Amino acid sequence: MAYEVRGVVARGKGQPVTVETILVPDPGPGEAVVDIQACGVCHTDLHYREGGINDDFPFLLGHEAAGVVSAVGEGVTNVVVGDFVVLNWRAVCGQCRACLKGELQYCFNTHNAAQKMTLADGTELSPALGIGAFAEKTLVHSGQCTKVDPAAPATAAGLLGCGVMAGVGAAINTGAVRRGETVAVFGCGGVGDAAVAGAKLAGATTIIAVDIDDRKLEWAKQFGATHTVNSKETDPVEAIRALTGGFGVDVAIDAVGHPAVFEQAFYARDLAGRVVMVGVPTPGMEITLPAIELFGRGGAIKSSWYGDCLPSRDFPMLVDLYLQGRFPLEEFVSETIGLDAVEEAFTKMHAGDVLRSVVVL
Repeated sequence: MAYEVRGVVARGKGQPVTVETILVPDPGPGEAVVDIQACGVCHTDLHYREGGINDDFPFLLGHEAAGVVSAVGEGVTNVVVGDFVVLNWRAVCGQCRACLKGELQYCFNTHNAAQKMTLADGTELSPALGIGAFAEKTLVHSGQCTKVDPAAPATAAGLLGCGVMAGVGAAINTGAVRRGETVAVFGCGGVGDAAVAGAKLAGATTIIAVDIDDRKLEWAKQFGATHTVNSKETDPVEAIRALTGGFGVDVAIDAVGHPAVFEQAFYARDLAGRVVMVGVPTPGMEITLPAIELFGRGGAIKSSWYGDCLPSRDFPMLVDLYLQGRFPLEEFVSETIGLDAVEEAFTKMHAGDVLRSVVVL
């Protein structure tokens, strides 16, 4: 029997979202139904609404979520009813060429629920990132459920489902920041500030936050930035070199996803330094760099997919660090809202007024 719940739907490109009745089927083999307790409003959801991901409207939005498993299908062994879980969009298959090489963080065939959630009239919904968590319940593959300590509030834990994990992972996993290294983070929204926090957690001694908004630079200080640069007023490359003995940083993280920002990050690193792109560019963007600079500077240029995380490893670890007071997860929550305020939250997010609005159900 299908569950009848409320959910936030994007029916067409650029159209305001609506709260509608959603039908969630009983879980089939390998699937789970999760009662959503909280879900962050992520920029990816806005990308879906704007048609920037694909045109498989209507979308059931929301993916950065935590909740409690309320039903499981046949063959599910990794979670049971009552487990507190953070949802993820990297349910690794274990059998693709990446997984067989032991690089599960690059899994090319991640799992999603086989069944579809629908509108009341039977119209099939496309769940954002295979999750669709702006809803009172959602259907996912059981591998998308990562059990964590229930002592953590859902409003904080759910943020690991996307933005915070992307930023922390860009520093720790992709950028491999080491103790004593220098780091610059370009863009100090939710993902960028998570990268700052990740660099601090890894033991970086100099963490330089770069943005064009002084409000965001103040936020970055709260997460561990030792220096800030307003790139609207100061050449960030020169400023970063001045703060690092003229050399540049060991790791430069682009949390914006714009060619001009990536170029700044590229030139702001030391010889043999690492550049990490975790900000998402639009499809038409191109980057042009002199080949001799690519060759002569050495090091590495990396893109970071979901912070190159393994949810089963990274989510419980970060929740534990949060509960120990060593990782400021709750500081990413700017406000809590209801389902009917998601459209307004998109406006605030686009204006840079919040780090994260979190829907509480």
